[in-house]
Amino acid sequence: MARPGSGMLVPVNGLGYPPQNLARVVVWEWMNEHGRWRPYSAAVCHHIENVLKGDARGSVVLGQVDGQLSPYIIDLQSMHQFRQDTGTMRPVQRNFYEPSSAPGKGVVWEWENDNGSWTPYDMEICVTIQNAYEKQHPWLDLTSLGFCYLIDFNSMSQTNRQSQRKRRLRRRMDLAYPLIMGSIPKSQSWPVGASSGQPCSCQQCILVNSTRAASNAILASQRRKLYGGTAGNPGAAGTLTVVRQSNTFAGTSLWSPTSASSGTNNNNISVGGGQAKVEQVQLPLSTANFPCSPVMPSLSSAHGHHALTINGQNNLNRPGTQRISMGTARGAIPPGVPALPVKNLTGSGPVHPALAGMTGILMCAAGLPVCLTRAPKPILHPPPINKSDMKPVPGINGMRRKTKKKHLRRGKNPEDVVRRYTEKIKVVPDEDCTICMERLVMSSGYEGVLQHKGIKPELVGKLGKCGHMYHLLCLVAMYNNGNKDGSLQCPTCKTIYGEKTGTQPPGKMEYHVIPHCLPGYPDSKTIRIVYDIPAGIQTNEHPNPGKKFSARGFPRHCYLPDNEKGRKVLKLLIMAWDRRLIFTIGTSSTTGESDTVVWNEIHHKTEFGSNLTGHGYPDPNYLDNVLTELSAQGVGEDNLKD
Repeated sequence: MARPGSGMLVPVNGLGYPPQNLARVVVWEWMNEHGRWRPYSAAVCHHIENVLKGDARGSVVLGQVDGQLSPYIIDLQSMHQFRQDTGTMRPVQRNFYEPSSAPGKGVVWEWENDNGSWTPYDMEICVTIQNAYEKQHPWLDLTSLGFCYLIDFNSMSQTNRQSQRKRRLRRRMDLAYPLIMGSIPKSQSWPVGASSGQPCSCQQCILVNSTRAASNAILASQRRKLYGGTAGNPGAAGTLTVVRQSNTFAGTSLWSPTSASSGTNNNNISVGGGQAKVEQVQLPLSTANFPCSPVMPSLSSAHGHHALTINGQNNLNRPGTQRISMGTARGAIPPGVPALPVKNLTGSGPVHPALAGMTGILMCAAGLPVCLTRAPKPILHPPPINKSDMKPVPGINGMRRKTKKKHLRRGKNPEDVVRRYTEKIKVVPDEDCTICMERLVMSSGYEGVLQHKGIKPELVGKLGKCGHMYHLLCLVAMYNNGNKDGSLQCPTCKTIYGEKTGTQPPGKMEYHVIPHCLPGYPDSKTIRIVYDIPAGIQTNEHPNPGKKFSARGFPRHCYLPDNEKGRKVLKLLIMAWDRRLIFTIGTSSTTGESDTVVWNEIHHKTEFGSNLTGHGYPDPNYLDNVLTELSAQGVGEDNLKD
């Protein structure tokens, strides 16, 4: 953060820790596929907290407070968000912030996307922007948070430091997030055992928690050195400057605004964009995700000066990102300094970033220099190919598909669809309807909300294939909230009845074989798929009918090995394209832009010659995984003709 001057601050409780029995603001967040935590709205968080008070292991139906979230349910026991119509599950967490922060005041910072609508920042960024705004800073550099943007409060604009593109931003007031009092519990993030309370044993959680434990030990050691040296030398002079940040796992601030003046040795500790003295070594760290990357902390012992930069324990706890930063520029690796090559979180490489970060912290704390080297750039495309070298895929007719008008037809009667796939139950069991959460022996929770002459609210039906039972009126409500394509999907087991279709806008799909091999498939050529969807106007099946939608990154190139299983996947992808299931219109989890064409839960490999982003090869499980994803959309191998 840009700061015009250095301030003198006083340590809290003498140790840099705030008291435990304070009020805290609760923000519930969900993790997108890129490892970023996206906050729910204040109204949704109030709803979740109210349900949490009644049943800490229950379920939260988000559609009860926000109509756009009607397909989503949060399972409080496993801490996952579940989407009923697609079966997608995402982790959720309960995070804590100071009451004086942006969520506590109901302040929302947003940037204007290309469609003229406004997209909110991540909560961590929103809090940082609000802090700088309240301190009347003219500008704010977000590089320390891993983003190459400069915020100008005078012009209320955001500028990309690389492309120099400028966007408007705004500050608006909304409902304040819920406030809790008393001792702050540990933030709930990853699922824990129902009775043992043991943390999740997946590889990602182990790496995150081990890194957090190592960083806690290092920070405790540094505090003992700093405060021990101060006590032993009361006549010394020094400065301690840090900023308040939320702690995702422990639920408390790591440090509050502090400063101390003591010690002849200059102990300068800064956070974010503060200044730090580095006498000998600059240690750059960059990743493929952030062009303007943060750097690792370093500790120099020359001339009695000690420098350490910390960007909050919170940043070590966020999966998918390493935001430990220091206010130094990229520099050359000094002779004799060991290099530690870092891979991306889901890609290939010799060292995992969490392990590399932990190693770097430990070596720096011991006064040993270390450098985390720049990760290589992904190879997205093959070498140039002549058109004559592009051959048809064996066993597949043609090389192109277009969206056909017959796939755009709608208008199936909801009652007829529900009756087609269910049978009435005369003896109703005393159990819950998992759509409205009312007992089946009672009337549907949609009584009074929906009126259908042929379906009474107390009628119960059983789905033919799976046998799960629901109120017929609840099934009608679920159908009306979906694509209305004549198909039903059981919200319990995800069995699909009929032919499921999506809302993919018109476009074209091309596929051909190119004379190059993918990593991991040295004996096979490559199938290249090219999707191209133009921008257009949303129709009644889309989120905002009549409004323009954008189509970023098209044409998109994807790759499969040209072998038997790869051709089988291609046939099913063609079928999914015909059913309009590959893309949809929504909000981009990468940029936050709304009303844009996004992937629709069927993963593709867009990286040709590497796997740095997790969207490339080698990946021995990919073909099996994508077959499973296609089957979940109703596009299974049983649909293929012999």
